[in-house]
Amino acid sequence: MRRTLPPLNPLRIFEAAARHVHFTRAADELGITQAAVSRQISVLETWLGVKLFERRHSELRLTGAGIQYQESLRQAFDLIGDSTAKILGGSVQSKIVLRSYATFALLWLLPRLPRFRARHPEVQIDLLTSVAAIEFQREQADLIITHGVAKPEGVIAQRLFGDLLAPVCSPALLPGGRPLEDPADLKRFTLLQSRYRATDWQEWLAHVGADFSAEQGLVFGSSTLTYQAAKEGIGVAMGQLRLLESELAAGSLVIALDRRLERASGYFLLHSKRGEQDERVTSLREWIVEEAKASLAAYPGR
Repeated sequence: MRRTLPPLNPLRIFEAAARHVHFTRAADELGITQAAVSRQISVLETWLGVKLFERRHSELRLTGAGIQYQESLRQAFDLIGDSTAKILGGSVQSKIVLRSYATFALLWLLPRLPRFRARHPEVQIDLLTSVAAIEFQREQADLIITHGVAKPEGVIAQRLFGDLLAPVCSPALLPGGRPLEDPADLKRFTLLQSRYRATDWQEWLAHVGADFSAEQGLVFGSSTLTYQAAKEGIGVAMGQLRLLESELAAGSLVIALDRRLERASGYFLLHSKRGEQDERVTSLREWIVEEAKASLAAYPGR
């Protein structure tokens, strides 16, 4: 039986353009020009007799037909890739793509990663960091660690742990090296905060009944910079204790005032149903969950 197949090169280009929902990014991935992507999409649309993309106010969007076609092609390309990898055997070493926030990757994931490498030396990981909003079906990631209070639709989510907050600082900043006893004592220090976690201080101060705010403190472009400023003795930061486990154990940071707030928001591990069929993805997912349980045991909250 003869198959009804469109021109294959436009198919490949459409799959990339649909995944990115962006002609220029697809062109960069494929090593061609944006104009070439546009021409090949036009060829495919003419052959099919339907529009796959539409522009609204300079924004590129998939049409209903485009969304359906992309999903079918994604499955087909995945099947081709998996079959090719099996034929090639060990000659091609594919990687698991893990996406995370940079702060989570630097403070929590990287210190633990040698333990996973020792257990699974055959699994290669490509670690990407981003603060962009997640649209899982457009991601080129096998696993995604995100932060929030709910999971995106259409994916499988496992809660790793919640935000456990308490003020942290350099031990040199505390008089006599002893923790503070009253939230009012924090008025003597510069309060440090990240612009990405602008409500942490506000929520913690309300939790402990403090009558002042952190608005006059210093604001940094990331949590990583905020914690580094705290290590340098510039002031007191609102710390995510489960992310700072290594720093607290080493003594480069200490809890300035041991009044803890467990927020409703937390970190989630996301994956697709297809990821459950890959033993390498499963091994990494199970290891991350195992390590998260250890963090919960070390800082159970109260």
